[in-house]
Amino acid sequence: MNLSEVRAALDSTGVRPAKRLGQNFLHDQNLARWIVERAQIGPGDFVLEIGPGLGALTSEILKRGPRLLALEKDARLANFLREKFRDSRFELRHCDALDFDTRILFAERNVKVIGNLPYYIASQLLLRFVNFPSYISLALFMLQDEMARRLSAKPGSADYGALTLQLQLHHHVEYLRKIPRTVFIPQPEVASAIVRFISRDEKRIGIFDHQMFREIVKRGFSQRRKQLRKLLAGQIVDWESTSKKIATPLSARAEELSLQQWIALANLIAPRDEKIASRASAERFPVVDENDRQISTASRLEVHENNFRHRAVHILIFNHAGEILLQKRSPWKDRHPLLWDSSAAGHVEANEDYEEAAGRELMEELGVSGRLDHIGKLLASEKTGQEFIMVYRGECDGPFAFPCEEISAVEFFPSEIVERWVANKPEDFAPGFLECWRLFNAISS
Repeated sequence: MNLSEVRAALDSTGVRPAKRLGQNFLHDQNLARWIVERAQIGPGDFVLEIGPGLGALTSEILKRGPRLLALEKDARLANFLREKFRDSRFELRHCDALDFDTRILFAERNVKVIGNLPYYIASQLLLRFVNFPSYISLALFMLQDEMARRLSAKPGSADYGALTLQLQLHHHVEYLRKIPRTVFIPQPEVASAIVRFISRDEKRIGIFDHQMFREIVKRGFSQRRKQLRKLLAGQIVDWESTSKKIATPLSARAEELSLQQWIALANLIAPRDEKIASRASAERFPVVDENDRQISTASRLEVHENNFRHRAVHILIFNHAGEILLQKRSPWKDRHPLLWDSSAAGHVEANEDYEEAAGRELMEELGVSGRLDHIGKLLASEKTGQEFIMVYRGECDGPFAFPCEEISAVEFFPSEIVERWVANKPEDFAPGFLECWRLFNAISS
């Protein structure tokens, strides 16, 4: 849209740009085209646009053939966009982006998020849409230039801070270009910039405890001029030894540490629990026949290498809203790393029955206990990894405490989202969960 078209559209809709909504409308179509090109959008993508306004970016997005869901808070603009874009690939929701349920995006393929974020809530929107666990492959945002520089900052700069590290932990953040005030109507008080987020390979991040990383980063930047050895004295007793291990000076301050050094520091404070790994390797499981009768015992390694039939339990936990809790397996799991799985699951050990194993796994993996109801049993097959699986159901709203060695994250999802997700992207899930989910649906119906 050029300047005259923007003015005509504003007149026809009766919209007077509201500063409280951060309404500044782009009128440079060449720039709109350039912005959308940087998102590398194609027909196989699902695009979420935040704050489409008069549709300057919307039209460029639709030209590239993706499915597009736009979120617009202003009812007058929402009606205008519905009339302007009568396309089967276009859906518009009249809502506040902060109230949008981002969980629906897990069920979509090749999710890309694009938008001109209102400056006054930009950080809130970023933490909501560019977070972990992530559903996006790429995000492209127009932000206040000052904010854009903070997000893409390098160590040692004044812009480098806690928000920088929180977002860069899971995304490569690129500052693409500065945008002048003159391409908007009305003109904003400050310059803007385009920033691009591309998801990192989770297997290469190497963080053991995400919560510890967030805590020490927040504390480290709470008083920027103070040295880390003072700010982190409660977490680190021997700072001299620790500073050598992460290759930083004794007098280092928060802004001097790179992302990799912060990760190394978090891992030293909350290291990988080798006891869990050694205990897992020492476990012995009942080996059973085709009728689930025990015939011997074997180690975890022997069972998996020889594909012996054995026993397992899966627990499906629901909250009071009827949403199911899923766990994202850690990168260090020997089988199905980083896939989504049942709320809690594990093998039945020697001298243990199914019910005992279910209670133990619930406590070990989620840190809770409670009543579990038996749902059904799956026979050992290739689909279950030769496991006889006893499936249980329970109710709990949390909070949950999970071992980072085994679980990266837990999240509640509405059943209808999980159903679409399983149908669209079954490769996101551990095979055992898929079989348990089919059993649960068959019994529920």
